[in-house]
Amino acid sequence: MEDQVLLGFIAIAIGVAFGILLFVPFVAISYRRRGRLGLGRTLLWLSALIYFWAIWTYTLLPLPDPDTIRCVGAITDPMSVVRDVQKAFAAPGNPLRQPALLQLVFNVLLFLPLGFFVRVLAGRGILVALAAGFGLSLLIETTQSTGVWGVYPCAYRFFDVGDLMTNTLGAVVGCTVALVVPRSLRGAEVRPDADLPRPVTRGRRALVMLCDFLGYGFLSMGAGVTVQVWLEFVVKDRAAVLDGTLSSAAATIVPSALFLVLILIGGRSIGDIAVQLRYTGSRLPAPFARLLRWAGGIGGISALQLPGGIFGFAAAVLFLVAVVLLFTTRSGRGLPGVLSGQHLVDTRADVAGPRPGARRM
Repeated sequence: MEDQVLLGFIAIAIGVAFGILLFVPFVAISYRRRGRLGLGRTLLWLSALIYFWAIWTYTLLPLPDPDTIRCVGAITDPMSVVRDVQKAFAAPGNPLRQPALLQLVFNVLLFLPLGFFVRVLAGRGILVALAAGFGLSLLIETTQSTGVWGVYPCAYRFFDVGDLMTNTLGAVVGCTVALVVPRSLRGAEVRPDADLPRPVTRGRRALVMLCDFLGYGFLSMGAGVTVQVWLEFVVKDRAAVLDGTLSSAAATIVPSALFLVLILIGGRSIGDIAVQLRYTGSRLPAPFARLLRWAGGIGGISALQLPGGIFGFAAAVLFLVAVVLLFTTRSGRGLPGVLSGQHLVDTRADVAGPRPGARRM
């Protein structure tokens, strides 16, 4: 039981990690296809990510010690499922307490969410759910039968045709159950009102800040790791790798510079682009207003930390001011809007109407 709980935590941790990694593009796609970011649909996609990793953790982990594995064959008789059910009901007592029947029920339940996600998130029907269930189950069984694709000298878990059948059945059942979800909430097509402008709220501005923070963080991590790899394998300067000064500098300079270029050229940060907002209107020249916008955003605030000392303290103060201004300024235009004298608008305000031929999502 403790192993199952641990595997569950592993699946949740990996799913959340991938959710964070994919959050910014997910926000951008949601605003372009649905016109907004819905909490319910976001949680559904996160659940799908966690479910995907749960499938693999529960079917492959824990990986055994190669010295302790016992090689097994394959169960290729599809009638073994029928015999297991017959034995369970023929045995005295409650049939649901029979391990063989419980395994069959578990196999069905394990793939039930897959069919549900196929209909609700992808907008597909029974045939696609059947193919997805069979394909994923076949991939898992093949992975097991090949000893995790050669990692082990032989299969340590059975390739079971019965599992293919019950897993596929679970996906079909899940897709059928998903019919209770209103049609308007299913599918991945573009909504006909996706191009219509929506109110600029503090919530959207907070989402911009979150996307900017994540975007900056990934760029920073990528720059720092790249420099460390370059020092380790190209320059072969172990002392510089251990010192970390160059990688730390790159982790600040590179994302700050990229944010500066992005805002100076296009007038919008990563978060602005994702959430479809833009700053407009200022008595200042556009390049200067954009420079002030950058200075009041995460790129400028983070760059202020580079010299260290009192500048690091000033960066922390500015960050706190930015958070406060998010909740106290109109539409949450925040520190960038105050410094540049600009206000926020929805970028779709210039769009005449919905996209021709767009289908409801």
